[in-house]
Amino acid sequence: MAEKSRTIVRVINVTKSFRMGNLEVEALKGVDLEINSSEYVSIMGPSGSGKSTLFNMIGGLDKPTNGKVFIDEVDISQLDAFELAWLRNRKIGYIFQTFNLIPVMTALENVTLPMTFAGVNSADAQEKGIALLDEVGLQKRYQHRPSELSGGQQQRVAIARALANSPAIILADEPTGNLDTSTGEEIIAMLEKLSVEHGVTIISATHDHKMLAVSDRVVWIRDGKVERIEDRHALDISVGGIQSQADRESTDS
Repeated sequence: MAEKSRTIVRVINVTKSFRMGNLEVEALKGVDLEINSSEYVSIMGPSGSGKSTLFNMIGGLDKPTNGKVFIDEVDISQLDAFELAWLRNRKIGYIFQTFNLIPVMTALENVTLPMTFAGVNSADAQEKGIALLDEVGLQKRYQHRPSELSGGQQQRVAIARALANSPAIILADEPTGNLDTSTGEEIIAMLEKLSVEHGVTIISATHDHKMLAVSDRVVWIRDGKVERIEDRHALDISVGGIQSQADRESTDS
């Protein structure tokens, strides 16, 4: 039975400022956002809009200048380094544009590494790692190192690794950014399928407008603020609609 939807991410009046020489740059300007469990949310906007900064706040990879971020009702700004590492290891899976696989490790070793950090015994980690690689279509690639895999295969390993500790949230940072169009579409379809089958919340920071078709909601960021939030039923997900929106965003970038 599917878990009843609940608020799993709450961002409350978050600001983030950076010092660049003598200038102070405001990357986020009072952002409020709630994301529910099992939702597929895309954070979109032109370069420099603040979407990557917001993504890093939600993932506990950076801390806000002001405001609060709650993950499953835990105020992550109050956690020490050990507690934050524990939360990230068990609650959040990460998928990066550059894959971030460890080059000297096999696909299976990359997938089982988060489980090792979580204290899972070797046999159980191996069994689950193989099952996850099977699930993402890499049945014959367990012992291949990243250099022996295509970009799409490496991203599939990264997706399996993100699922290793059965996280509540997967954060995908430009997951199709280094892939060709066809492979990118395969990865988008896979993320949608896994979000349904695993009941995991997927939050993607992306420029890829094909994400519109699989997102429950799209959060549009501009100049450090949430410009608008659109539900799937309100989106124009036709090819023409997506292209039109992409053209507008590209023009504004």
